[in-house]
Amino acid sequence: MQQFEVTLLNGLALAGLYFLVASGFALIFGVMRVVNMAHGSIFLLGGYLGWSVQSSTGNWALAVLTAGAAMAAAGVVIQQALLRKHQGQDLTEALITIALSIIVADLLIASYGGVSYQLNPPAWLAKSVRIPGTSITYSAYSLALAGGAVVVGLLLWALLERTHFGIVLRAGIDDRQMVSTLGINVQRIFVVVFAIGAGLAGVAGVLGGTLLSLVPGIDSTYLVAALAVVIVGGLGSLAGSALGALVVGLFTEFGLGYFPQYAESLTFAAIAAVLILRPAGLLGRLR
Repeated sequence: MQQFEVTLLNGLALAGLYFLVASGFALIFGVMRVVNMAHGSIFLLGGYLGWSVQSSTGNWALAVLTAGAAMAAAGVVIQQALLRKHQGQDLTEALITIALSIIVADLLIASYGGVSYQLNPPAWLAKSVRIPGTSITYSAYSLALAGGAVVVGLLLWALLERTHFGIVLRAGIDDRQMVSTLGINVQRIFVVVFAIGAGLAGVAGVLGGTLLSLVPGIDSTYLVAALAVVIVGGLGSLAGSALGALVVGLFTEFGLGYFPQYAESLTFAAIAAVLILRPAGLLGRLR
């Protein structure tokens, strides 16, 4: 029972991290129809930048803010300088972002080497707490990460459902040409969406580097995880991304905990089962 409880909490923490990565990916993919293959590299770059900031200042919160702001700015540059001219050209956009991810990965190896880095959580989270109703203690940081993902999800929901920008954004998901016809500056929306998506990836890089570690190649792991979350949850659905992250995170951790030799197979078997039963994803809509 204790193993089950710990594995469940690990799955929730991992699901929270996956949601933070995938929510930005889902915004970019859902609105702009850009499969940003550099999203994992933005995650890793944000993590390394956060590690550098914390190493210099000792301030974890400053590392989070710096990584988020820097990656948001990088997202604007990527969208305006590299992708805007090729809007709607899916293959070209994919090739550009793949090339960018390779370049970023090589630059990070040249700058940081091939060793593993890990950020230290703030002192008030660097401890274990007793879980009410159980006999186990668990990492306060992991619990805070899961709770933080819920807060971010609620803020994104409020942005999408309770603001004028959210109304325009949701309309753009359904019919981008009609939004342009109404005189709305779609390019400005694209810039903001890309900035939010890249910023979330940068923040997730610091949070993931604190929960686990930062190593070369992990960017592809998180890119695949983001794709899996979006596919399972459904394109253009924030709630779907949350549910997809929960499915992928829990299956990953329970697979590692009980069937380590088949963990990856079980995760993708669950994804395949969802797509067979719900081709548009759990909360997606068939078009």
